[in-house]
Amino acid sequence: MVDKARAFLRVVSEPGEEPWPLIDGAQDAFPDGLTARWLRACRKLADAGYGEGVVMAYRQHSIVVAELIGPEAALDMAEIVSVVAIKAGRRAASTLPWAAVKAAAKVTDEPRFRSWLNLMQRFAALAPESTSLVLDRMETLLSHLNVSRLEAWLLAGVRAAGGDAERRRRFFSMEDPEAERWLQREAGEIVFADVERRLKAYLTALWKLRVPIREPSLRASEQSRRRTSFDRGLVRIPATYPGYRGARAEDVFRAALAHVAAHLIYSTEKFPVRSLKPIQIALVSLIEDARVEQLAMREYPGLRRLWLPFHIAQSGGALTAPSLLARLARALIDPDFHDIDGWVEKGKAMFFQREADWENAAISRQIGDLLGNDLGQLRIQFNPRTYVVEPPYRDDNMGIWDFGDQQSPEMEDAELLFESIRIEQQEKDDTTPPDRERQEAEEQEDEANRAALSPEAYEDEGLPVARYPEYDYVTGHERGEWTTLVEYQPVPGPAYVIREILDRRRDVVNRLTGLIRSARVSRPQRQKRQAEGDALDFDACVEATISRRIGDTPDPRVYTTTQRRFRDLSVLLLLDISESTKDRVKNSSSSVLDLEREATALFAHAMSELGDPFAIAAFCSNKREDVHYLRIKDFDAPYDGLAQSYLAGLTGGLSTRIGAAMRHAGADLKNRLTHRRLLLVVTDGEPSDVDVSDRKYLVEDARKAVISLGNDGIDVFCVGLDSGGDDYLARIFGRRNVVQIDRVERLPERLPMLYLRLTA
Repeated sequence: MVDKARAFLRVVSEPGEEPWPLIDGAQDAFPDGLTARWLRACRKLADAGYGEGVVMAYRQHSIVVAELIGPEAALDMAEIVSVVAIKAGRRAASTLPWAAVKAAAKVTDEPRFRSWLNLMQRFAALAPESTSLVLDRMETLLSHLNVSRLEAWLLAGVRAAGGDAERRRRFFSMEDPEAERWLQREAGEIVFADVERRLKAYLTALWKLRVPIREPSLRASEQSRRRTSFDRGLVRIPATYPGYRGARAEDVFRAALAHVAAHLIYSTEKFPVRSLKPIQIALVSLIEDARVEQLAMREYPGLRRLWLPFHIAQSGGALTAPSLLARLARALIDPDFHDIDGWVEKGKAMFFQREADWENAAISRQIGDLLGNDLGQLRIQFNPRTYVVEPPYRDDNMGIWDFGDQQSPEMEDAELLFESIRIEQQEKDDTTPPDRERQEAEEQEDEANRAALSPEAYEDEGLPVARYPEYDYVTGHERGEWTTLVEYQPVPGPAYVIREILDRRRDVVNRLTGLIRSARVSRPQRQKRQAEGDALDFDACVEATISRRIGDTPDPRVYTTTQRRFRDLSVLLLLDISESTKDRVKNSSSSVLDLEREATALFAHAMSELGDPFAIAAFCSNKREDVHYLRIKDFDAPYDGLAQSYLAGLTGGLSTRIGAAMRHAGADLKNRLTHRRLLLVVTDGEPSDVDVSDRKYLVEDARKAVISLGNDGIDVFCVGLDSGGDDYLARIFGRRNVVQIDRVERLPERLPMLYLRLTA
């Protein structure tokens, strides 16, 4: 193979030989003596033994790169090809020059092209088995992403795999549905997660409806992920609507949800399928869509402005079933639309002639059956395998049909129309029926679902309750819904252990209680009519002046001052219970977890004695999909024997993904209405997890979480139990917000500075 490559170079470079057309191109692309450098680069690749395919690929495509970007970049590309050949193999190295041409055509300038080359070199080292997969798709990727966004997507795939080469291969081959989802997010598409809260608020405000809304299952087919679906009290909405951006993208999400809400309100009974043909099912569904929208627009006329712009079907064109159905859909919502096709006009006339009967869902079945028979007589072909409901905001209508238990051939076609008879619910919370009367806050929805389960339901396996972003300092932005927070039931331990701690540390308890009692953490209140103060009380001064003028003795209390007279503070203690907490404290026979337990017991007892609202939680992690969170005591729960037994039963294990745990704790604190809200993190080790090799990554994510919580008005402090953790703890929390202790007796010494900062 090496000999062939060398012979190839001799043929095109030796004097006297008729030059190949590519040599002429090389002389033009590499002028002023650069042709010799280009030939040396080609010979170097041939001598390295990468094979004829690598040499020929570089020789052919480097000329194009030189013409598009510049000769220096094309010459330097040879070194990148060599590195990729070593790291990722000949297949990737021979594909790189072709992909470079596609990249050069997209990025158009040399600095960005060099950034792309460097990115490919780094990626070959990070994911060698996936490099050729990415290079094969480079034209498609760069049609959606710029170089920085491409870097973010590639790093997302590498981090998502957590060191598993097979998972990386599935991600970058696009077999993993998460790959497409992250590609859309990096491409700037608005995804459902970006607008979820606003959409749920919109649905509640419009119809007073609170229903579970989820993205389609990752196992769902591509067809079923393109349209909204509802069934059994659950709404499935696509992660994104490709082609819609900015405000337009949010409008299509809002239109889809409003349409499903109209079904939930007005489609009160399901239609039995029986022996209907797929085209009849599609037509009945279309008429029902129009019927519920007309009823909704009677109540809220403004919905027409939301829905109508998405109906873009035009009169005329090919006489295909999808075209006619889209034109009929527009005719039934837009009375001003007129179609040249008699079938469309007939359907429009039939629908509006029955306006008085729109409250009766039976007209959808009647009109749909008649139009279906007419379409059949026209010999218009309908393929349920490829049919997708138009316009895109409308749902697949699976929720309005009762398929029963029949399984006839016609039924199989109907299944193709909807992709499946029904959604088999996989998650426990997906079976929650719609409850139009619920008045609890939206943020408490998951909490309510969790409370409905017995502790035994998730004692061993845990219950996923939330997904949170994670910050990647390399790309400089957060990846939404990157980590999954799973709540586990704490295991009870002997409560007498906590009582023994209190008895043994009675002096520390008293000092802590006195410290906390003396701290007035509340809003400063202005006190008027004071004998001393830092400002004059205007009203008191006026009254004193009047008293003097009428000969009375004026009241000397003419000053105002500000005082913190009450306590208005909520505290959440977040305990690190990772594997490292099993280690012994230096110069002690106790473990780090024992020290955490003692400190928490003392602090909790003092808070409980004073009546301050507080909560206790613990965390550890097992990769990003399983961040453990244990609720030892909630804010509204008493600090009783059960909470003390949970605290006593804590054991160490797994890793320390602290950023996700702090975000979840912060979500609880956001609901507190006190003047100050404090998250007090007790940890012993640097953030880490088994799927993260970059030590700086989780430190920077935790720092970002602290900043985000601070922006939400939540104070975050840390009690460090690692004497060597000053650097990274200061980086995460800020040097002024960390106190280090190595024995519990030091708590009363170090906590005053924390309370001093809260009252400053």
